[in-house]
Amino acid sequence: MPRGGRPPNLPTAEEVATAVAVAAGRETGDLLLTGGQVANVFTGEVLPADVLLVGRLIAAVGEGLSGARQTIDLNGATIVPGLIDGHVHIESALVTPASFAEVVVPRGVTAVVCDPHEIANVAGEAGVRWLLDVADDLPLDVWVTVPSCVPSTLLETTGASFGLPEMERLLAHPLVVGVAELMSFPALVAGDPENLAKADLAASAGLRAEGHAPGLTGRGLQAYLAAGVASDHEATTLEEGREKLRAGAYLMVREGSVTRDLAAMLPLLEPGNAGRIGLVTDDRLPHDLLTEGGVDHAVRAAIAGGVDPVYALRCASYNHALHFRLVRRGAVAAGYFADLVVTRSLEEFEAELVYKDGSLVARHGRLAAGPRRLDLRAEPALRDTVRIRELTGASFRLEVPAGEPRARCIVALENQIVTGSMLVSPTTEDGEAVADPSRDIAKLACVERHGRHGGVAVGLVTGFGLKRGALASSVGHDHHNLLVVGMDDTDMAVACRRLAETGGGLVAVADGQVLAELKLPLAGLVTDAPLAEVAADLEALHAAAEDLGVTLSSPFMALSFLGLPVIPELKLTDLGLVDTVRGELVPLWEAAGS
Repeated sequence: MPRGGRPPNLPTAEEVATAVAVAAGRETGDLLLTGGQVANVFTGEVLPADVLLVGRLIAAVGEGLSGARQTIDLNGATIVPGLIDGHVHIESALVTPASFAEVVVPRGVTAVVCDPHEIANVAGEAGVRWLLDVADDLPLDVWVTVPSCVPSTLLETTGASFGLPEMERLLAHPLVVGVAELMSFPALVAGDPENLAKADLAASAGLRAEGHAPGLTGRGLQAYLAAGVASDHEATTLEEGREKLRAGAYLMVREGSVTRDLAAMLPLLEPGNAGRIGLVTDDRLPHDLLTEGGVDHAVRAAIAGGVDPVYALRCASYNHALHFRLVRRGAVAAGYFADLVVTRSLEEFEAELVYKDGSLVARHGRLAAGPRRLDLRAEPALRDTVRIRELTGASFRLEVPAGEPRARCIVALENQIVTGSMLVSPTTEDGEAVADPSRDIAKLACVERHGRHGGVAVGLVTGFGLKRGALASSVGHDHHNLLVVGMDDTDMAVACRRLAETGGGLVAVADGQVLAELKLPLAGLVTDAPLAEVAADLEALHAAAEDLGVTLSSPFMALSFLGLPVIPELKLTDLGLVDTVRGELVPLWEAAGS
């Protein structure tokens, strides 16, 4: 994507010279947007102004401009900078960057900063380079932070090795703008040399080291930031967000599909915090992208919550450009890239026209050009990645030790990726612990799917409301082994075998039959289908889950996070139960009275 031998985040010397000549009136521009007003993210004002474009750049902003080959009268509409999502995992939308762009660009999102650690956990460096390649030449800038935690801990099995050598090689890529979230925050606080080296790698390249520190406060937070970490997107309470902001972290306020932190953080979104606040999505599911949008939804929600409209826009544009040092981006100003959105109302923020690099790319909610589809056969490294040993119902048996022990049980929570933990005396039959729908206790299993050791770890979970059948997913953050929750061992086996047949995805099973599924043939994480088709398949899966008794609103998203060993409190990986607070494996069973 470099142009003229220069990084894509810089205009060429020729482009700059032309913009200067057009601004000075010596040459003619390409497009004049007149009769409107501009949201000024520098001063927080909305002022009458024309905007004169030439090539990829804005040549001039001001009243009474002239000298363009084409003029468009905006009839009072407002021009705002194209939105930038400062932290997103595109793979969590379950589609390719092209399908993702097809939905978010017409909503006014012209750039994202993506952490592709999902695909890196499955396919390593090849997976990250695939994402960089397929994101090229889209009407959406896809900047990348290099994954730093593959695996996120030593308590899980991933599909690829991805360490300092891979990170260092990728840091040379022109679209890389930082080192992605350092999720092993206990290790960093403890001074682990490898994790410190990852933070230092970013500093050595003149880039940001991004953070991930849920619930971290006090001396621990100070130690984490002292390592060189620049940001955090995990604050869920006002007190936590304020402490991190005061400590110097660039505070990314998240409004995802499951984790919706904006309402709690609204008091911090005030102009006095200037460039220290950014709006992000982290993880957004297809139906939420289609019905609510991406970071544009966060902007609207912030404004509805009383945040100054121009400051809300700044938090989803210029502030991210400042943080990631994206030169000449995030504002409507002379010399900046012409990434622009025309809207009739800042409060409603509905994009009427979207310009990327000076070209009209979307009008009235639709891309100007058709979506780009991939030839999935050309990606052998990302196909057939679900490699499991033969599974039967017996693979999910839980024998109960002598002495009437209690079992550690994961508590799934509505609209949260954190989990609880409780001790239960399980229902037993013939010396085995069994799922019990009357007590809302289901079996949960994590099946190693990368062809490494084929292990199966089995535990218990409550909170799904499942009455029968099983749900399974090859999306299992961040190791992406199979996660399956069920009331019937045989159905759990059928669900896992079906994912191996399809190359991955999501599936609902009952009585040995597949009720609904979504196929994700690329790395078991992504499909090239349009987002609308993916959302329809997800709706069918949610309907099937509801028929099976599930009460969680996003059961597959909740399931996918039950294996993430860097989010409190109790999780399950292919190696067993993980106490994430202590950062260690713990036994399923605890002797009675202990």
